[in-house]
Amino acid sequence: MRRSPRDPEPRSGRQPECAHSAKAPARFKRALWALVVLFSALTAIAAAGWPVYVRPQIDPLRTADAIVVLGGTPYERFDIGVELAERGYAPQLVISNSVGSGDRTMDKYCQGHFDFVVSCFEPDPWTTKGEAQEIGRRATQQGWHHIIVVTFTPHISRARYIVEKCFDGELTMVASPSPSGMIFWAGMYIRQSAGYLNAFTDRGC
Repeated sequence: MRRSPRDPEPRSGRQPECAHSAKAPARFKRALWALVVLFSALTAIAAAGWPVYVRPQIDPLRTADAIVVLGGTPYERFDIGVELAERGYAPQLVISNSVGSGDRTMDKYCQGHFDFVVSCFEPDPWTTKGEAQEIGRRATQQGWHHIIVVTFTPHISRARYIVEKCFDGELTMVASPSPSGMIFWAGMYIRQSAGYLNAFTDRGC
């Protein structure tokens, strides 16, 4: 059958090359925009967390009723507690042995001989909240009005918030050394932020 000159030519399944070339810049723009949004969000998160996790409020040292070292590793935080007690900042040192009594490294602190009183406890629950509850109990029993609390830098602000729920006296927060590197700080932003969320929603001591 002969086709009339007016009949349209049959369409092929192939799209014009110009359509493909037009889609490529559009995809590139969307990907670039997504990267800009992601970078902006990460920058905002980092900026918001800087004064909370990286450069938290550290208080000037002065004498107190007790020095409390919150549990965890690295162990340098316990050495700082011992040093502060040796310098006479408090007559007793209280250590949260949150790594458990089976940790032999803790023996030199919990079973050592010092010129000041040292006592260790295992928090129940094994969280900062458990440590704060023990602080509150001891403060009531022993009449503490001012304590020095030692923990590592990214935990300072959250620890202050949680301990203040259980202790009505004055807190002096002291930072122990922290690891460095992007992986560590990224993990701390996630971990401490999740801990903050839980603390905000958990009413009472």
